[in-house]
Amino acid sequence: MRKKQNKENIISYIALILLSAIWMVPIIWVILTSLRATPGVASPSFIPESFTFNNYLTLFNPAPAQATYIKFGRWMANTTLIALSNMVFSTLLILGAAYSLSRFRFKSRKALLNIALILGMFPGFMAMIAVYLILNMIGLINQPIALLLVYSSGSALGFYISKGYFETIPIDLDEAAMIDGADQWTIFIKIIMPLTKPIVVYTALVSFMAPWMDFILASLILDDPNQKTVAVGLFGMIMDNADLYNNFTVFAAGSVVIAVPIVLMYVFLQRFIIQGISAGAVKG
Repeated sequence: MRKKQNKENIISYIALILLSAIWMVPIIWVILTSLRATPGVASPSFIPESFTFNNYLTLFNPAPAQATYIKFGRWMANTTLIALSNMVFSTLLILGAAYSLSRFRFKSRKALLNIALILGMFPGFMAMIAVYLILNMIGLINQPIALLLVYSSGSALGFYISKGYFETIPIDLDEAAMIDGADQWTIFIKIIMPLTKPIVVYTALVSFMAPWMDFILASLILDDPNQKTVAVGLFGMIMDNADLYNNFTVFAAGSVVIAVPIVLMYVFLQRFIIQGISAGAVKG
C-alpha cells in the first residue's frame, strides 16, 4: 500500500513539474523578448542572438519621435495611484460588509446574500456600456477617478471569502467584549481586525491587482495619452500607432516591469494569502 502511494506521489510530482515547465515557457519568452536587440514580433530562435537593455531604457526615456506616444512613467503613476486608492477603499468596504453580514442578523439578510451571489455570477463587462453612458453624462470620461469609482463601488460584492474568514472567529469574543462595555466599532477594530491579518492582506492584494491588470474598462473610459493606465498605454503603443515591428520588444519590456510589483507582493505575502483563501473558502 505504501509503495503504491509513493508511486502515485512521484507521478503527481512529475506531472506538476511538467505543467509548471509548460506554464513558464510564455513567461520566459516574454522576458527574453524584452532583452532582444533585434526588433519585430518573430525571432528565428527562442533565445535571442544578442541582448540589450535599451528596450527598458526606451520605456522611461523614449526618443523624441516616440515620446508622443510612449509615456510609460505617466502610465505607471496613473495606475499606481488608482490601484493604491482602490486597495484602501475596496478593502474597507469589503471588510465592513463581510463583518456586518457575518456577525449581525437582520431582516432580508439571506435575500441580500443570495442577490450578491447571483450578481457575482454575471461578468462585469455586461454593464460596461451602461457604466460608460453614466460616466459620460457626469463628465468623467478620460478621468482616472472614474475607474476608482467603478472599481470601489462594486467591490463590496466580493465579500464572501472575507465573510467566511470572519465566521471562523468565535462569536464568544464579541460577547465577552460587549459584557465589558465595548461597542461594535471597538470590537471590530481592537479584537476582530488583529485576528484577521491573512484576510486583510488577501483582500488588499486582490483590490490592488484588479485595476493594475484591468484593460477592458480602462480602454473604454480612457483615451487621453496622459490619463491612460499601463495596460491601455502599452496596447496603444503597438496598435494605435501601427508600429508593432519596432515597438514590440519595448512592449515586452513594459510587460515585465508591470509584473514585478505583483510577483514581489505575492512572494512576500503568500503565507497570508493562502491562509486567507483556505479559511475563508472552507467556512464561506
